[in-house]
Amino acid sequence: FVVLMLVTPAIPQDEDYHDFADQRDLFLGIPNTLNVLSNIPFLFVGLAGLILCHYKNYFRLCSQGELWSWTLFYAGVTAVGVGSSYYHLYPNDATLVWDRLPMTIAFTSIVAIFIIERVDDRAGTKSLAPLVIAGALSILYWSFFDDLRPYAVIQFVPCIVIPVMAIVIPPMYTHSSYWLWAAGFYLLAKVEEAADKPIYRWTHDIVSGHTLKHLCAAMVPVFLTLMLAKRTIEPDRVSLLQMWKISWRERGS
Repeated sequence: FVVLMLVTPAIPQDEDYHDFADQRDLFLGIPNTLNVLSNIPFLFVGLAGLILCHYKNYFRLCSQGELWSWTLFYAGVTAVGVGSSYYHLYPNDATLVWDRLPMTIAFTSIVAIFIIERVDDRAGTKSLAPLVIAGALSILYWSFFDDLRPYAVIQFVPCIVIPVMAIVIPPMYTHSSYWLWAAGFYLLAKVEEAADKPIYRWTHDIVSGHTLKHLCAAMVPVFLTLMLAKRTIEPDRVSLLQMWKISWRERGS
């Protein structure tokens, strides 16, 4: 990170980022209606996850570190539903803070969860607060210095590390493939975000890429919630990579 900050130039926020393809007022005088309303799934999934985390230990979490980490994750998802809706009502740099801040809480909580589940429970629990604070500081740094580099690290490093860890490191629980489904939907969401205006043209001004991005990104906590509801302790602790190797050998034979 230090090397990145020393050898790369600052990345300012592009003001064209706020110029979304779909700026229609379709319902009850809500500006950017679809970009606002498409955040509602985050709110519902986040609240459901918070309730299930604490209702009779429905997710069967094994430690306090897991409970705190998943609670922060679902709190971040819930706050994304509110913060992103607020941003899309009045798109500008000041409101964008409240869109990105909850996302960093969710990203960093997931990293702590992976450390708890696949490396060491104590180390993961101790890493939770520093990771969440680092995420919040990346937003403050961008807000004060108009430099997105720390935020880019917080957002994109988990996108690489989490799928790799999900494949290579043996899991504590079953249903690890749900992590890859979640990662796939997040990748699709980023593609749709980049193709906001082309998608709006291709659909003949029906829906924009950014609206679809919200819906696909909301599938990430949906898949993780399904995973939590279904999974059990993994007795053999075999990584997905090892399972795939065994499957390939059996098919070859």
